[in-house]
Amino acid sequence: MTWEILNILAVGAFAFSGAIVALNERYDIFGTFILGIATPFAGGIIRNIALDVPVVHVWEQGYLLYVAFGTIAIVYFFPKSWVMSWDRWNIYLDAIGLSAFALQGASFAIKNDFPIGGVIFAAILTGVGGGVTRDVLAQRRPMVLHQEIYAVWALLAGLLIGIGVVDIQSAWQTYTLFIAVIALRVLSYHLGWHLRFRDLYRL
Repeated sequence: MTWEILNILAVGAFAFSGAIVALNERYDIFGTFILGIATPFAGGIIRNIALDVPVVHVWEQGYLLYVAFGTIAIVYFFPKSWVMSWDRWNIYLDAIGLSAFALQGASFAIKNDFPIGGVIFAAILTGVGGGVTRDVLAQRRPMVLHQEIYAVWALLAGLLIGIGVVDIQSAWQTYTLFIAVIALRVLSYHLGWHLRFRDLYRL
Protein backbone atom coordinates (compact mmCIF):
# COMPACT_ATOMS: atom_id res chain seq x y z
CA MET A 1 0.00 0.00 0.00
CA THR A 2 2.87 2.37 0.85
CA TRP A 3 4.45 2.03 -2.58
CA GLU A 4 1.13 2.27 -4.40
CA ILE A 5 0.48 5.65 -2.79
CA LEU A 6 4.01 6.88 -3.50
CA ASN A 7 3.80 5.70 -7.11
CA ILE A 8 0.51 7.52 -7.66
CA LEU A 9 1.92 10.72 -6.14
CA ALA A 10 5.13 10.47 -8.17
CA VAL A 11 3.48 9.72 -11.51
CA GLY A 12 0.85 12.42 -11.04
CA ALA A 13 3.42 15.00 -9.95
CA PHE A 14 5.87 14.34 -12.78
CA ALA A 15 3.13 14.07 -15.41
CA PHE A 16 1.86 17.46 -14.25
CA SER A 17 5.37 18.90 -14.35
CA GLY A 18 6.01 17.60 -17.85
CA ALA A 19 2.70 18.91 -19.16
CA ILE A 20 3.26 22.35 -17.61
CA VAL A 21 6.72 22.60 -19.18
CA ALA A 22 5.29 21.55 -22.54
CA LEU A 23 2.61 24.26 -22.38
CA ASN A 24 5.18 26.87 -21.36
CA GLU A 25 7.23 25.89 -24.42
CA ARG A 26 4.09 26.11 -26.61
CA TYR A 27 3.92 22.42 -27.53
CA ASP A 28 0.81 21.11 -29.26
CA ILE A 29 -1.47 18.50 -27.72
CA PHE A 30 0.64 15.59 -29.01
CA GLY A 31 3.84 17.13 -27.71
CA THR A 32 2.21 17.87 -24.37
CA PHE A 33 1.13 14.26 -23.90
CA ILE A 34 4.53 12.92 -25.01
CA LEU A 35 6.37 15.17 -22.56
CA GLY A 36 3.86 14.45 -19.82
CA ILE A 37 4.26 10.68 -20.27
CA ALA A 38 8.04 10.77 -20.66
CA THR A 39 8.64 12.66 -17.42
CA PRO A 40 7.26 10.05 -14.97
CA PHE A 41 8.38 6.93 -16.85
CA ALA A 42 11.72 7.81 -18.47
CA GLY A 43 13.63 7.56 -15.19
CA GLY A 44 12.64 3.92 -14.71
CA ILE A 45 13.56 3.09 -18.30
CA ILE A 46 16.98 4.74 -18.00
CA ARG A 47 17.57 2.96 -14.68
CA ASN A 48 16.72 -0.45 -16.08
CA ILE A 49 18.90 0.03 -19.14
CA ALA A 50 21.83 1.19 -16.99
CA LEU A 51 21.42 -1.73 -14.57
CA ASP A 52 20.91 -4.25 -17.40
CA VAL A 53 17.40 -5.14 -16.21
CA PRO A 54 14.53 -5.78 -18.69
CA VAL A 55 12.64 -2.58 -19.47
CA VAL A 56 9.33 -4.25 -20.33
CA HIS A 57 7.95 -4.17 -16.78
CA VAL A 58 8.16 -0.36 -16.74
CA TRP A 59 5.30 -0.32 -19.24
CA GLU A 60 3.23 -2.81 -17.27
CA GLN A 61 2.01 0.01 -15.06
CA GLY A 62 -1.73 -0.48 -15.42
CA TYR A 63 -3.58 2.25 -13.56
CA LEU A 64 -0.45 4.45 -13.34
CA LEU A 65 -0.66 5.12 -17.07
CA TYR A 66 -4.24 6.26 -16.54
CA VAL A 67 -3.09 8.51 -13.70
CA ALA A 68 -0.54 10.09 -16.04
CA PHE A 69 -2.97 10.49 -18.94
CA GLY A 70 -5.65 11.92 -16.64
CA THR A 71 -3.25 14.43 -15.10
CA ILE A 72 -2.01 15.58 -18.51
CA ALA A 73 -5.58 15.93 -19.80
CA ILE A 74 -6.51 18.09 -16.79
CA VAL A 75 -3.52 20.36 -17.39
CA TYR A 76 -4.19 20.64 -21.11
CA PHE A 77 -7.94 21.11 -21.14
CA PHE A 78 -8.62 23.11 -17.98
CA PRO A 79 -8.90 26.92 -18.29
CA LYS A 80 -5.61 28.71 -18.93
CA SER A 81 -5.97 30.91 -15.85
CA TRP A 82 -6.22 27.83 -13.64
CA VAL A 83 -3.19 26.20 -15.21
CA MET A 84 -1.09 29.36 -14.85
CA SER A 85 -1.99 29.57 -11.17
CA TRP A 86 -1.03 25.91 -10.74
CA ASP A 87 2.35 26.56 -12.39
CA ARG A 88 3.61 28.25 -9.22
CA TRP A 89 3.24 24.90 -7.44
CA ASN A 90 5.42 23.09 -9.98
CA ILE A 91 8.49 23.16 -7.73
CA TYR A 92 6.60 21.33 -5.00
CA LEU A 93 5.21 18.73 -7.37
CA ASP A 94 8.66 18.24 -8.84
CA ALA A 95 10.02 17.68 -5.33
CA ILE A 96 7.33 15.06 -4.67
CA GLY A 97 8.22 13.25 -7.87
CA LEU A 98 11.94 13.40 -7.14
CA SER A 99 11.51 12.00 -3.64
CA ALA A 100 9.05 9.25 -4.51
CA PHE A 101 10.99 8.04 -7.55
CA ALA A 102 14.33 8.13 -5.70
CA LEU A 103 12.86 5.89 -3.01
CA GLN A 104 11.28 3.67 -5.64
CA GLY A 105 14.60 3.32 -7.45
CA ALA A 106 16.44 2.40 -4.27
CA SER A 107 13.73 -0.12 -3.39
CA PHE A 108 13.98 -1.63 -6.87
CA ALA A 109 17.74 -2.10 -6.47
CA ILE A 110 17.36 -3.63 -3.00
CA LYS A 111 14.79 -6.13 -4.28
CA ASN A 112 17.15 -7.09 -7.10
CA ASP A 113 20.05 -7.61 -4.66
CA PHE A 114 22.26 -4.83 -5.97
CA PRO A 115 25.13 -3.61 -3.75
CA ILE A 116 25.08 -0.18 -2.15
CA GLY A 117 26.58 1.47 -5.23
CA GLY A 118 23.77 0.06 -7.34
CA VAL A 119 21.16 1.22 -4.84
CA ILE A 120 22.49 4.80 -4.89
CA PHE A 121 22.83 4.74 -8.69
CA ALA A 122 19.27 3.45 -9.10
CA ALA A 123 17.91 6.12 -6.72
CA ILE A 124 19.62 8.90 -8.66
CA LEU A 125 18.65 7.66 -12.12
CA THR A 126 15.04 6.98 -11.18
CA GLY A 127 14.71 10.25 -9.27
CA VAL A 128 16.23 12.62 -11.82
CA GLY A 129 15.97 10.68 -15.09
CA GLY A 130 12.45 11.87 -15.85
CA GLY A 131 13.28 15.50 -15.15
CA VAL A 132 16.39 15.35 -17.34
CA THR A 133 14.38 13.77 -20.16
CA ARG A 134 11.70 16.45 -19.78
CA ASP A 135 14.25 19.27 -20.01
CA VAL A 136 16.08 17.72 -22.97
CA LEU A 137 12.83 17.21 -24.91
CA ALA A 138 11.85 20.80 -24.08
CA GLN A 139 15.29 21.94 -25.33
CA ARG A 140 16.29 23.27 -21.93
CA ARG A 141 19.52 22.77 -20.05
CA PRO A 142 18.79 19.94 -17.58
CA MET A 143 18.04 21.61 -14.26
CA VAL A 144 19.85 18.88 -12.37
CA LEU A 145 23.18 19.90 -13.90
CA HIS A 146 23.28 23.61 -13.18
CA GLN A 147 20.59 24.81 -10.77
CA GLU A 148 19.76 24.20 -7.10
CA ILE A 149 20.87 21.07 -5.26
CA TYR A 150 18.70 18.36 -6.80
CA ALA A 151 20.29 15.01 -7.53
CA VAL A 152 22.12 15.11 -4.18
CA TRP A 153 18.84 14.51 -2.37
CA ALA A 154 18.17 11.42 -4.49
CA LEU A 155 21.72 10.26 -3.71
CA LEU A 156 21.07 10.82 0.01
CA ALA A 157 17.89 8.74 -0.12
CA GLY A 158 19.72 5.92 -1.90
CA LEU A 159 22.59 6.05 0.60
CA LEU A 160 20.33 5.92 3.66
CA ILE A 161 18.42 2.97 2.23
CA GLY A 162 21.53 1.24 0.92
CA ILE A 163 23.36 1.27 4.27
CA GLY A 164 20.23 0.24 6.15
CA VAL A 165 19.56 3.44 8.10
CA VAL A 166 16.10 3.46 6.54
CA ASP A 167 14.22 0.18 6.23
CA ILE A 168 12.04 0.31 3.13
CA GLN A 169 9.85 -2.43 4.61
CA SER A 170 8.80 0.01 7.33
CA ALA A 171 5.99 2.31 6.21
CA TRP A 172 6.74 5.04 8.75
CA GLN A 173 10.45 5.09 7.93
CA THR A 174 9.70 5.21 4.22
CA TYR A 175 7.24 8.07 4.59
CA THR A 176 9.61 9.94 6.91
CA LEU A 177 12.40 9.78 4.34
CA PHE A 178 9.93 10.69 1.58
CA ILE A 179 8.87 13.86 3.43
CA ALA A 180 12.47 14.69 4.40
CA VAL A 181 13.70 14.59 0.79
CA ILE A 182 10.78 16.80 -0.30
CA ALA A 183 11.57 19.29 2.47
CA LEU A 184 15.27 19.38 1.61
CA ARG A 185 14.56 19.88 -2.09
CA VAL A 186 12.10 22.71 -1.41
CA LEU A 187 14.48 24.34 1.08
CA SER A 188 17.36 24.17 -1.39
CA TYR A 189 15.14 25.92 -3.95
CA HIS A 190 13.85 28.70 -1.71
CA LEU A 191 17.17 29.32 0.06
CA GLY A 192 19.17 29.16 -3.15
CA TRP A 193 21.52 26.39 -2.06
CA HIS A 194 24.00 25.50 -4.80
CA LEU A 195 26.88 23.13 -5.25
CA ARG A 196 30.14 24.92 -5.98
CA PHE A 197 30.85 25.65 -9.62
CA ARG A 198 33.66 27.41 -11.47
CA ASP A 199 32.92 30.50 -13.51
CA LEU A 200 35.56 30.70 -16.24
CA TYR A 201 34.40 34.18 -17.21
CA ARG A 202 35.11 35.80 -13.85
CA LEU A 203 38.48 36.34 -12.20
